Amino acid sequence: MNLQRILKHLMIPDWLARRGFSASDLVAVTAAIGDSERRHRGELRFVIEGALPVGALLQQITVRQRAIQLFSELRVWDTADNSGVLIYVQLIDRRVEILADRGINALVAQSEWDAICRQMEVAFGAGQWRSGAVNAVTRAGDLLAQHFPATENNPNELPDSPLVI
Repeated sequence: MNLQRILKHLMIPDWLARRGFSASDLVAVTAAIGDSERRHRGELRFVIEGALPVGALLQQITVRQRAIQLFSELRVWDTADNSGVLIYVQLIDRRVEILADRGINALVAQSEWDAICRQMEVAFGAGQWRSGAVNAVTRAGDLLAQHFPATENNPNELPDSPLVI
């Protein structure tokens, strides 16, 4: 059991962990998702989390496993074209994960999603929260537009605004 990780999650208040993302940053991410989704049939969901739940810490849940849980709970997999994409930011662990539904996952290598994650982590490490997040949304949108271009019937199936938990 990683006691240092558990203590970090228990000791750092959520407000402190989330301080990098201002209200205007969240509005910018929402706008970037909306702009992106007009170009493709995919659905982007952006989630920012401070401290992990105690149960997840005690079960030694990894950031990837937590992203998988949220992918399911938020029903990112439940889109018409199986083209949902979750961008998950774990602030205290300082990690980003991107999960894609089977429709887009069959067409885009995990290494491409991982490259977007690492670029976000570098931007966040430099304090560039807004540009890191907006750039990631844009790059994910480019991949979705390449493989699932927008059509006349292009419903918005998931909320565009980031979920902060």
